[in-house]
Amino acid sequence: MKTWQDVASLYQIYPRSFRDTNGDGIGDLNGITEKLDYLAWLGVDAIWISPFFLSPLTDFGYDIADYRKIDPTFGDLEDFQKLLEKAHSLDIKVMIDLVPCHTSDQHPWFQEARSSRNNPKRDYYVWRDGQDGKEPNNWRSLSGGSSWEFDEQTNQFYLHSFLKTQPDLNWDNPAVRDEMKNVMRFWFDMGVDGMRVDAIWGISKDPEFGDDSPNPDFNGDPEAYGAFIHDHCKMGPHFQEYLRELASVCDEYDDKQMVFEFYPDERLGDIYQQYHQVLTAHPKASAFFMEYRQDEWHAEHTGQKIENYLQAADSARPFFCVGNHDQPRVASRLGTERARALHFLNLLTPGISVMYYGDEIGMTNGELTTEDIQDNFSPANSVIDSRDLERTPMQWDDTRFAGFSEVKPWLPVNKNRTFVNVNSEKSSPMSMLNLHRALLRLRQEFPIIKNGTLDTVNDTGNGFILGIKRELGRERAYIFINFADAPQSFSIPENGRILASTHPQYLLLGKDRQMTIPGYCGVILIVGS
Repeated sequence: MKTWQDVASLYQIYPRSFRDTNGDGIGDLNGITEKLDYLAWLGVDAIWISPFFLSPLTDFGYDIADYRKIDPTFGDLEDFQKLLEKAHSLDIKVMIDLVPCHTSDQHPWFQEARSSRNNPKRDYYVWRDGQDGKEPNNWRSLSGGSSWEFDEQTNQFYLHSFLKTQPDLNWDNPAVRDEMKNVMRFWFDMGVDGMRVDAIWGISKDPEFGDDSPNPDFNGDPEAYGAFIHDHCKMGPHFQEYLRELASVCDEYDDKQMVFEFYPDERLGDIYQQYHQVLTAHPKASAFFMEYRQDEWHAEHTGQKIENYLQAADSARPFFCVGNHDQPRVASRLGTERARALHFLNLLTPGISVMYYGDEIGMTNGELTTEDIQDNFSPANSVIDSRDLERTPMQWDDTRFAGFSEVKPWLPVNKNRTFVNVNSEKSSPMSMLNLHRALLRLRQEFPIIKNGTLDTVNDTGNGFILGIKRELGRERAYIFINFADAPQSFSIPENGRILASTHPQYLLLGKDRQMTIPGYCGVILIVGS
């Protein structure tokens, strides 16, 4: 079995939407197992499976009622063990979600905690008295409204940074930290290879529970989340300490990896200093690079972001990604051609390249109506803001339900399934799918792509071109991305062999180290090999 040092790619699976095998319209663990051969064919080294634990599903699995049980919607522990065995037989590592900062209000811990102020589990959560009949402070929930919910049974407020059905755990309680570390051990002992850790910013808060500062640049509802600078409700004094303690469980095993979900907050200081704090919390932990989600389509700035993240990472393993289950699909954000260029770039960055299911075939946001929406997390509760848009069923073929299910799926399949699907793209040499497959093979064949240094090339003579130099030993590779929609000519530092391109039939390598590439084109050259 390969080690994390050898892993070059990570493929995120949202289990509800990947493959339904029991005919209920919802994806399941057996559906993932069934499609592991496809992922091996694609060249995937590791998968990350979003939550499948026992849950009332008010936040579709991120509200966990039991960390050690599997929700019947997805199967059972035996199904998961079969998935693990099949994945490992294909040399694919399995990473699962850890949700350490909150539980469901149906979790036995919270049921006990709210039963009495004197219950031993009371301090597992954050409880406070109100102030003058109002909430303890002005902290706001990401899902809208106050972060505090009044509990009539014990006449106190409890804290919830997300939905009121997701009470925050009290990480200042050592017993809570021990509980979460034992959850990790349970899954690691079973054979799970890694943990993606959800919403870490809330792991430490201001112990004095001071009010968040008002945001002077915000115009709108004065009670909205954006109306405040969140300088007290997150990233408190024990932030890095608690991350380090959690990740230390990896040291008890031979080859485990942790990667944190982290969105830096520019109002809390330099975002790359914030990244550095997370990336360097522990040698076996890292954090996703998510700055592509800002959709700033600018050659120089994109290169700077990549360099800044790598500098912040220091010796940590980088995880580059273009999207996930909480972000609109990249093809919908940027358009098909620019998305193709960005995927090309992302798959040629150091460390581990992360893909979200369906992005490899160019899936776009779903075309949903108000009646279709099932995710109620967004404060606006509208189609535009719904995360369901990026969670529609995987498009395996061009049939009515896209090969995802034999019955009507939990969310409608996108109409573009007739041409955006795995079966059709397998037979098309220029498809997004085959581009991904070719680049994933290159990541394994050429160590320079995964392990080489990275520097931007500043002397291409064309501001529309992002140039990147990769180097490992005597070998060098150059990646060029055209951020313009029209062909561009530019200078290259040295001649090399073309390894891959988004538009191989249209490349022109001229004399005197000049090159011309089409709009939104990416190309990689190799030198010394």
